[in-house]
Amino acid sequence: MRDEARFTAETLISLPRFSGLALSRDGGRLVAAVARPDRKRRHLVTALFELEDGGPPRRITRSARGEGAAAFSPDGSLLFVSRRPDPEEAGEEDGGERPALWLLPPGGEAYPLASPPGGVEGFAVARESGDLVIAAPARPGAAGWKEDAEWEKARREAGVEASLFEGYPVRFWDRYLGPRERRLYISPLPGEGGRIEEPRELLSGPPGSLALSSFDITPDGSTVVATRWSDPEDVAGRVMELVAVDAASGGVRTLAGDAWYSSPRCSPDGRRVVAVREERSGPGRPGDRSLWAFDLRTGEGREILEGFDLWPEAPAWSSDSRSVLFIASCDGRAPVFRAPAEGGPAERLTGEGSFSDLCPAPEGGTVYALRSGVGEPPHPVALDAREPGGEPRRLGSFPELERLRLPARVERVEARARDGARVPSWLVLPPGASSERPAPLSVLIHGGPLNSWDGWHWRWNPHVFADDGWAVLLPDPALSTGYGLEHIRRGWGRWGEVVYDDLMRAAEQAAQRPEVDGERAAALGGSFGGYMVNWIAGHTRRFRALVAHASLWDLEGFHGTSDLGTWWEREFGNPYEDPSRYRANSPRPSAPRIKTPVLVVHGEKDFRVPVSEALALWTALKRHGVEAKFLHFPDENHWVVKPNNSLLWYRTVLAFIDHHARGRAWERPELL
Repeated sequence: MRDEARFTAETLISLPRFSGLALSRDGGRLVAAVARPDRKRRHLVTALFELEDGGPPRRITRSARGEGAAAFSPDGSLLFVSRRPDPEEAGEEDGGERPALWLLPPGGEAYPLASPPGGVEGFAVARESGDLVIAAPARPGAAGWKEDAEWEKARREAGVEASLFEGYPVRFWDRYLGPRERRLYISPLPGEGGRIEEPRELLSGPPGSLALSSFDITPDGSTVVATRWSDPEDVAGRVMELVAVDAASGGVRTLAGDAWYSSPRCSPDGRRVVAVREERSGPGRPGDRSLWAFDLRTGEGREILEGFDLWPEAPAWSSDSRSVLFIASCDGRAPVFRAPAEGGPAERLTGEGSFSDLCPAPEGGTVYALRSGVGEPPHPVALDAREPGGEPRRLGSFPELERLRLPARVERVEARARDGARVPSWLVLPPGASSERPAPLSVLIHGGPLNSWDGWHWRWNPHVFADDGWAVLLPDPALSTGYGLEHIRRGWGRWGEVVYDDLMRAAEQAAQRPEVDGERAAALGGSFGGYMVNWIAGHTRRFRALVAHASLWDLEGFHGTSDLGTWWEREFGNPYEDPSRYRANSPRPSAPRIKTPVLVVHGEKDFRVPVSEALALWTALKRHGVEAKFLHFPDENHWVVKPNNSLLWYRTVLAFIDHHARGRAWERPELL
């Protein structure tokens, strides 16, 4: 029997993972995606569950490949995306390999609704008319899905896998954006048992223009609002513009092309769309982020947040279209806020906790959401929007989550930066830590860098480290979100100067705690956090062990190999004209000064921070005689998510820092 007072990596990966809430039009059904490891713990498999107030979640889909991205049609049918094979085409070549759009009617069996040859990358459904917008890639110039499928068959028979790119980027996250290019299609929802074979193409554009687009459709299906690159050829100066497309004629109007727009959401009355707007940034000046609402008839837009110094995300309309709910990182939490659609001060609706997946109910008072925190994994709740600050009502969940009691103690601590600014952190203390038995210190540095330790973390979970006896510091230095634009501006373009100093001051403040042994200390981080570990390696010997996961090493080279390398020009400028900022902030020149043992971790499929960064770092460490190890995952990307790989990650990382910081014997994890 498992010890309920323990929280190991095995405990972590066994927990159900909630995501993707969807609420039916009448508010009577609430569905969530829940991921669990498969029997051999090789993959996380997601299934859809219906949630109820009184009982545990009820599973409503089941397949080896899993389901997700759920939404309801007007008649109560559940739409979702899955790679499961079509039961009517069993044995067909490549069946089930690509994500298709499925429909589960009330009381019926699920069947594939749309199966484009390039797979479904996203969809939106009009809440009244049922019209569907489907994002799917297709061959440039293909007249329809049938022609696209014939072209694919010809390529397969010829053994051709090559792609010819004309736009930028050519890859994103862990996949190449070819040989097809993304388009938006529209179709009415077919009758019972009907399928979408050849939908009408609604929006395409120059190569790469829709690669990262997001979209929504008005309730009556008359207008589709989408984002797209403003000028695909200007890869450094372009923005993500917001356009409205007339569903009947295909006519396109640009609502805004002056900033980076994302997450468009159409109001229930169909009159407006709200979107997140991020200003253009430049070296020395980070752009601010806000919410803008646009009148779909006149095209007029305006900011709706008055004097709001946090960064909004994931907007959702109230059922009466009079207000917009959203989430914003705020001092180590991610509360729910509400703002008038006509503009005005935002009102905070929740206290403790971090929220996501907002689903306002049609009756106007209830908002369903997922709630988490540094000390609690995500679980479904219901908020009463009429009582701001009230405690959310917890909905029925799984036994593992209901009985979970994390033994570590979570506290909020604070240090002061050189300029007097706050440097807040979470401190997670293991059971038994005291002045008589101080715990060694591990400093976990978040990625981003525009990010924050404001919720539960599946990949860098502090409670697994605390279970091993570590005191865990989760600092939010300059550049962290949730503390206003000035906190970001302090570290903008000064990673190796201001952010580094903030981190060291936070670590020293935690080390003074009587329950913490600051002499036995390790620093760990991923992505930007890994970059900071590499910077720390060449600038201090304060730590006994370092772990650099998916880390940046040579910023000048990284600009040309990352999937969105030109994105960094907004902070460091044009490297072809003036590379000084890249060089000044690059850890690479400090390689000869590194003496602390380093564990390098990287995934081969990582296109955000390519594995070449890890190889260059590894070469530098071995060239200079640094004690180091390299944990390489050929089947992972920027994140390590496969359950067995995650277990190996935690075991290797803990064994490494335990050995070098605590003097324990090195034990090579099994299977490595």
